[in-house]
Amino acid sequence: MGSLFGNGDVRGIANLELTPELAFKLGKATGYVLGKSKGKPVFLIGKDTRLSGDMLEDALSAGLMATGANVIKVGVLPTPAIAYLVKAYGADAGIVVSASHNSFEFNGIKFYNGEGFKMDDSFEDEVETILLRDIDVNSHISGAKIGRCLDADDEAEDKYVEFLKSTFDADIRGMKLVVDCANGSAFEVAGRVFSDLGADVTVIGNNPDGTNINDRCGSTHPQLMQQEVLDKGAFMGFAFDGDADRLIASDEKGRLIDGDKLMCICAEMMKKREELPENRIISTVMSNVGFHKYMKKNGFNVDITTVGDRYVLDRMLQEGASLGGEQSGHIIFLNHATTGDGILSALQLLQAVILSGKSASQASDEIEIFPQVLKNAKVKIENKSKFNKDPEIKAMIAEIEEELGEDGRVLIRPSSTEPLVRVMIEGQDTEDITAKAQKLARLITKRFS
Repeated sequence: MGSLFGNGDVRGIANLELTPELAFKLGKATGYVLGKSKGKPVFLIGKDTRLSGDMLEDALSAGLMATGANVIKVGVLPTPAIAYLVKAYGADAGIVVSASHNSFEFNGIKFYNGEGFKMDDSFEDEVETILLRDIDVNSHISGAKIGRCLDADDEAEDKYVEFLKSTFDADIRGMKLVVDCANGSAFEVAGRVFSDLGADVTVIGNNPDGTNINDRCGSTHPQLMQQEVLDKGAFMGFAFDGDADRLIASDEKGRLIDGDKLMCICAEMMKKREELPENRIISTVMSNVGFHKYMKKNGFNVDITTVGDRYVLDRMLQEGASLGGEQSGHIIFLNHATTGDGILSALQLLQAVILSGKSASQASDEIEIFPQVLKNAKVKIENKSKFNKDPEIKAMIAEIEEELGEDGRVLIRPSSTEPLVRVMIEGQDTEDITAKAQKLARLITKRFS
């Protein structure tokens, strides 16, 4: 892939970087590429609550219809809802207009195939080539060949809600829960799901105005959710990001449960239910050493991928795994869904806690998450990947790893977008690992800046 697609989407500041003109061209290129194999493809389009969503959705739709594709607009729904509904509507592809956890001035466009999985690299490569080379794929069709916007029924949200509820089989009638929707795409759906199941739900972050998505709320700012859990005496709290594909939870004491702890707790439930082939979980290099110690102690097998949910999913499909995810809260339950789904993750976590017979804090406290320190080393762009060949740096890393032993680790990653090398160290003593991370970052900067 070149410079257009990031982790499966095109993203930028709306109307400056991600312009209507670009969205229109992206629609044309996408309609052309899919049209070669599908004839007159149908695209299902959803969006989050950003002010720029209407503008980009309309421009994208115009580009698609200009190549003869048809469009079904289902309005504001979570990203995973589109991945699910693309099959329910028999569409050839799904598109979401969203920039996930970013602030409102950003927006993005991401794609799913007819099976609800993210489009593969070959699709992105072909679309990107068309756009970067400014190839006009529009055959200037006319008459009956032009695409149209098909009427969507009013049941899209209902279908998604019923699907989510079907994955849950615990009793939560009267249970107090807090749900933070980040003023994003889950602002109507999330509260409805838990209410339908009988819970006493307090919903916050459910008053979007087009500019307040992810603004001091949601999974990137869970403090409001944590406090609301304490104020309401709730059993648990759940915070989603703007497109609701991630989850950060809270126990009844207002303490966070991140993706690592979530996978540990849910893995236990899935193991007992024989829903975890070979007791295998897929995680990324960012998973905490405490996560790995817990998994090893309890007989789970963990495969590691690079950071990014698409890499997690690829490995899951290769290994036949049913659970995988990231520390950040992007969790994939492949026995239920084809992509990360924050609401689904909340339901599975809540179910796992209830079935364990423990409180959320008791279940969470069984997993010791070690302190983690991250420091950036500024380097020249051309030197970002040279650190692992430098004898002096290798020697310092080996020395730190020996001192940490099994209760810590060192992870060094070049930034994909900035002239930085990220130094992450985990261990039991925060002051000690902070000093070690600073020392190593300074050495990398000295050698390669």
